[in-house]
Amino acid sequence: MQWPIEDCFVNFLLQCMSQADNNKVPDFWPENKDFAFVLTHDVESEIGMKNVIQLADVEKARGFRSCFNIVPELYPVRDGILQELQDQGFEVGVHGLIHDGKYYFSERTFNQRTARINHYFRKWGAGGFRSPMNHRNPGWMQALDMQYDSSFFDTDPYEPMPGGVMSIWPFLIGHFVELPNTLPQDSTLFIMMGLTTIDIWKQKLDWIVNNHGMALINVHPDYIDFSGGGICKVSRRTYPLRLYTELLDYVKEKTNCWHALPGEVAAYWRKRNA
Repeated sequence: MQWPIEDCFVNFLLQCMSQADNNKVPDFWPENKDFAFVLTHDVESEIGMKNVIQLADVEKARGFRSCFNIVPELYPVRDGILQELQDQGFEVGVHGLIHDGKYYFSERTFNQRTARINHYFRKWGAGGFRSPMNHRNPGWMQALDMQYDSSFFDTDPYEPMPGGVMSIWPFLIGHFVELPNTLPQDSTLFIMMGLTTIDIWKQKLDWIVNNHGMALINVHPDYIDFSGGGICKVSRRTYPLRLYTELLDYVKEKTNCWHALPGEVAAYWRKRNA
């Protein structure tokens, strides 16, 4: 499997669709948009939680909205902050229960945590889920009361569970819609690999646009340095905010984009599938 672009399944599917409909590519997105763009954030620490509103303000100033995936029982979640985000048009998702990577050690362990996770879906009015460390078992995950999941990648050899589904579009897994991560995570590019440009993001995004896919990204407020400055300095723990805003500005140049919250994409795809 290739990275950051694995085009085998994408080329096959588009070729099949073209042959079935007189060389016409179907309308994947509302109003015949070229591609969908979806912003998500995993908040993995108390530091990340403190940066949530600041990151939301950065996106809001550029006309974007995103989903913040919160770990309910790992760090303090200030009263009202999730409602504040939702009131401003952002979305809240559940990022497991704690962030220990032990969810899938056994089905018994998973099921013991399911009731608590489902409690937070109801408490927060959340419809989305992402497993800590992107571990996954689609069979066990049917017990979660979620509308959509985003724990799978189209391709990523750097994840704790490497590989991917090769799809740059949503699809159904049992009762929930899967929204695969199709852009590399910020932590992969800047923290693990130590890159200082967003060239890989741009390369992958352009390919997704050309193939009418969904560009879904996971950016962590835990790793962003909000202190400012023009020097692109990447450390083992942080990278400059400028790298993320450069991506947002690059997307804004794409005129025929459907920017949507993951819940909106999941609802649209469920209706389209029906």
